[in-house]
Amino acid sequence: MRGVRLRAALAAVTALVVLGLSGCGDDSTDRPAADDGIGGQLTVFAAASLAESFTRIGQDFEAAHHGVKVIFNFAGSSALANQINEGAPADVFASAAPANMAAVIEAGDGDGEPVTFARNQLVIAVPGGNPDAVTGLGDLTRPGAKVALCAERVPCGAAARRALDLADVTLTPVTLEQDVKAALAKVRLGEVDAALVYRTDVRAAADDVDGIEFPESVGAVNEYPIVVLEDSGNLPTARAFVEYVRSDAGRSVLTAAGFQAP
Repeated sequence: MRGVRLRAALAAVTALVVLGLSGCGDDSTDRPAADDGIGGQLTVFAAASLAESFTRIGQDFEAAHHGVKVIFNFAGSSALANQINEGAPADVFASAAPANMAAVIEAGDGDGEPVTFARNQLVIAVPGGNPDAVTGLGDLTRPGAKVALCAERVPCGAAARRALDLADVTLTPVTLEQDVKAALAKVRLGEVDAALVYRTDVRAAADDVDGIEFPESVGAVNEYPIVVLEDSGNLPTARAFVEYVRSDAGRSVLTAAGFQAP
């Protein structure tokens, strides 16, 4: 009889363990429901100057939300605005200036109002060691000096124009680039002596270039707005991403990259 009772007790314990494991499996299945529909692929169109910091923020966001995959399209803000208005599929737009964001909002492509999440300031990018001893915008007008600027329709180009006007400096660039990374690349490759780019871009390329601060840049600071797009096929995740960018976690990444708080 003792053997029978022992076998019965073991069977009961086994049943309880199986039920317990089943219960754990059910909890795991239910857990994603608490994520409020956040998941799937998210396409973010973002200004080229955000490449390093948004790539990191995207990785952190994916780690915080299992099942999310963030795809980025980095380019000049004007080009991105045109793509969105022409129907390119995207969920979020982060611009390097309000003017390009306004083009998207006026076309009715924004879901709600954009919010400013960061600010950025220009510096003069020169080769490492500053071989030409550049100290300000006036030095860029020296005979034979080769300077790269962004095209004026691009936020970094518009900011450069404001800074040059404030300094009352006239210069003729040897190239006008379509985004700030392309302008910086000209310095890194030795094709120009200097370029006007953002402080954040110089910090990201610190092994190759130096950044020269100049006082007129204070009057040409760019504000960065972000918005969820009206035609997003993944609104819950898009809204969660925008909130993450504005959170303490997102802001710490941006600050470390050299962005200023809004």
